[in-house]
This record gives sequence, C-alpha cells and structure tokens, in this order.
Amino acid sequence: MTAHETAGRPLPYVLLSAAVSLDGCLDDTGPERLLLSSPADFDRVDEVRASVDAILVGAGTIRADNPRLLVNSAERRAARVAAGKPEYPLKVTVSAGGELDPAARFWHTGGRKVLLTTDEGAVRARGLGIAGDVVVPLGDALDWRAALEYLHDRCGVRRLMVEGGGTVHTQLLQQELADELQLVLAPLLVGDPAAPRLFGPGAYQGGRLRLVESRRIEDVVLARYLPTAPGDGLRVTAADRHWLALACELAELCPPSRTAFSVGAVVVAADGRELARGHSREGGDPVAHAEEAALAKIDPADPGLPGATVYSSLEPCARRASRPAPCARLILDAGVRRVVTAWREPDTFVPGADGGGVLTAGGAAVVVLPEYEGRAKAPNRHLDGA
Repeated sequence: MTAHETAGRPLPYVLLSAAVSLDGCLDDTGPERLLLSSPADFDRVDEVRASVDAILVGAGTIRADNPRLLVNSAERRAARVAAGKPEYPLKVTVSAGGELDPAARFWHTGGRKVLLTTDEGAVRARGLGIAGDVVVPLGDALDWRAALEYLHDRCGVRRLMVEGGGTVHTQLLQQELADELQLVLAPLLVGDPAAPRLFGPGAYQGGRLRLVESRRIEDVVLARYLPTAPGDGLRVTAADRHWLALACELAELCPPSRTAFSVGAVVVAADGRELARGHSREGGDPVAHAEEAALAKIDPADPGLPGATVYSSLEPCARRASRPAPCARLILDAGVRRVVTAWREPDTFVPGADGGGVLTAGGAAVVVLPEYEGRAKAPNRHLDGA
C-alpha cells in the first residue's frame, strides 16, 4: 500500500448508553444515586446488555456507583447460553492509574472481567490485590483505539456497550470511536452546577448526529443517534463504517448481471451531509456504475464536493469499455480526495484492476475496511471469482 492508502483495523461496534435529566445531568450531588430511568427502561437496558459481548464502565463509575453490570433476566441469560455465549457479557473497566477497590462488586459478580490500564497502573492494581489475569497493561499511556483493538482481537468483542461515566462517553465521542448513542431523557431537573454531566467541553465531530429512533418508555424518552461526519485522510471514524455499510446495502438493490459487478456508493460531505447515493445499473441503465450514478446527481459546483468522501462497496474501477472515463477518474475530476471501500476489484472482468492506484496517484486517500468485504461480495456471489 502507498502512503495514501491504508486498511482500517476492525473495532467493536461501540454503543454509548446513558440517562440524563432535562438539564443534562447524570446524577445529583446527594449521597444516594439519582434514579433517572423508569422500571421499563431498566428492563430495556437489561435487554441491550444481553445482546452485547462486553459492557464497559470507567473507573470513576465503579468508585461512585459500585455497579454489578449484570444481565438480570434469567431468560435472557439462558438465551445467551443456548446461543453458545457466556451467561454474562465480559465486564471491562479502564483506569490509567489502576487505583481500584478489589472489594468492589464489579470484580465479584457476573463472568469474566478485564481491567485495561497502563504498565504503571498494572503494577498498582496487582499490588492492591486485583487478580493478575484480569489486568491488561497497554503501554505507557491509555489509548482508546488500542483498547478497542485489544477487545476486538484478543477478547472477541464485536459489540461493546459503554455505560459511563461522562468522561468515558466524552472521550469516545470526541475521538469519533462511538458507533451509536442511546440517550434516555428523564423528566427531572437537577439544577446543581456541581452535578456530573454527560458530556464535557472539547472538540466533537462536525455536523449533526442522525436520529434513527425516538421512543417513549413510561415517563422517559429514548433517542438513538448515529454519527455522520467522515474521517479525514487515512483516519477512520465510526461514521465511515456506517456509510460503508449503507453502500453495501445499496449494492443489494442492483439488478443482477453476469457481465458486471453489483456495487453501491454514497457521497458524503465533510460535515456528514449525504450528497448523493447510487448503485450499479440504476434507472435501467445496463452499464451505469455506482459511483458514476451518485456523482451524476451532484452539481459539480457543490461546495461540499472537494471535502467529500466517496463510499463504494467495491474499489472504483480504473478501466472500463462502456464509458469514456472510469469511476476513479470521475471521482478525481469531481474534486473528491478521499475514498472508503470494502473490497479490492478482482480480475473477473478487468485483469490487473487497480482503481486504488489511480486514486492515490491523483492525490486521494484510499481506506479499505476489510470487515465489510463479505457484505460487499454478497450481491456478487453468482459471479466467478467474486
């Protein structure tokens, strides 16, 4: 791969879960924990816990709330076991300093536990009596991407539920590593300036989050949001994965062909606005390519194009016989300098296809997310070599 090209490392799907008052507080400053959720919402949270591979909280949450982080429903635990999963999800906490109470309920309930910490924090945690096989040192400093890679690669975590606290939620959102935010709004006002709040100050993703669900649950409201802002250059964000997944879904809409791939494409501005989408053979055109179909819907003077990202389920073509310009050239001519794709074009129709090479030679950054390759190939399973 060239200096303008990378393959993104797979990460868990990171789901942030929190409940807040109307004025954005996670708790008040009293000695007892402020209950923000309703009984029905607690049951919903239990259902979400049962669906994930791991639950994560920061060290501050363990100190403040002493949570158990269990799946309370016996039926849900039984369903996990029947599906070949552990009875309880893996419980994860993160602490740079390793200063945690070994008597906390976190360590003595449920199934497996992991403490992600620094080299120095690991020494301190073991000295305090936390089991050595639970403690995972990740180097001189804690890095969230490295922590998520460890959970994915070494612990098999594909879905991670993060239940707090506010510092953890803030850091994951600011570093654009959160795939989803599930926010419950409770009909309470705290009004205490010293009360902990969900999000701290700092730089967050540009643009607007996308609301994908809102639901009343007794007297609280659940809202689910997805990030939308692409990464820049070779830096991969959670939103990049969402948009590439959409491109793979669009590929499923293609009329099947024995002489061409089925591909989906989405063009997204830097602020997360979708500019256009397309798929192969769209509108009955037997030779239309996905990227071509999407770009044709955008005004060439659109100010969002120069900073946009093209998401394509298959590497944009470098050569074609059906049109004067291949899709890699169309992308560069449109002023786009970032492409995210799931799958390298095989030699099925064009020997030595290298759209990525054309793009990088033209100054574009090309990111390949191979964990989506299976989804990108699915609409092409009828083709030899696909």
